[in-house]
Amino acid sequence: MPKMKTKRALAKRVKITGTGKLKRSHAYTSHLAPRKTHKQKVHLRKQALVHPSDYKRVKKLLHV
Repeated sequence: MPKMKTKRALAKRVKITGTGKLKRSHAYTSHLAPRKTHKQKVHLRKQALVHPSDYKRVKKLLHV
């Protein structure tokens, strides 16, 4: 039986922290950026954690 492959598209978008949590970046950062406020853009720069309701699905795709 061959090994299961990791979904590379997701692996490029999500990083695993030292404690095993999943870190992601925000959407809505590049497209139509000039009309967004400076405050919005500053907050979107910061990394976020994957929501707990998505953990099971994301970990399954990453084979963690």
